[in-house]
Amino acid sequence: MQQEHLFKVLVIGDLGVGKTSIIKRYVHQIFSQHYRATIGVDFALKVLQWDNQTVIRLQLWDIAGQERYGNMTRVYYREAVGALIVFDVTRASTFDAVLKWKDDLDTKVTLSNGKPVPTVLLANKSDQSREGLCSQIPKLDTFCKEHGFAGWFETSAKENTNIDAAARCLVEHILAHEESTTSDSDLDVVALPGYNNNAKERVQARCTACSKF
Repeated sequence: MQQEHLFKVLVIGDLGVGKTSIIKRYVHQIFSQHYRATIGVDFALKVLQWDNQTVIRLQLWDIAGQERYGNMTRVYYREAVGALIVFDVTRASTFDAVLKWKDDLDTKVTLSNGKPVPTVLLANKSDQSREGLCSQIPKLDTFCKEHGFAGWFETSAKENTNIDAAARCLVEHILAHEESTTSDSDLDVVALPGYNNNAKERVQARCTACSKF
């Protein structure tokens, strides 16, 4: 019997970091240099045939970059089970804002067990600069571990670099939480040691195993 999941995923980060471009590339396989700035929030749906028994529908919420300090973000974030936080490798200020977005996210939405939602960090526009924040990028492994990110990826919407991999990483972590929640709520389910670990071995580069699950 085929299972279907609907997951609400937030795509957040400062104005102009490429959130809309990432979503358009991921969902429609298109890229344009001329997207208008998102006002408020926009939506897109990505349907994944995850395996022979599982269909996943990702409802992607494109949150406007200027919304961070607005009261509406609490409404936008409600019922989200995962997030992508995006910064622009050519603008250091957008990286400096990452933790503000993460803190805002963690204070406004949590999983059913009270833990933060799985979040993947995207170092976007890697096609525009081979320098940019490159001196900082190797430190992102440590940065992500210290601040509770599930992993990070260098991405380019223009060149379609690592966007599918980043989304897959996030979905792996969302599913790991879903599986642990099901196990906790069903007394007839026996947790098999190493099961989640085996699942995480499929996660692609820089998607670190998350000890929260």
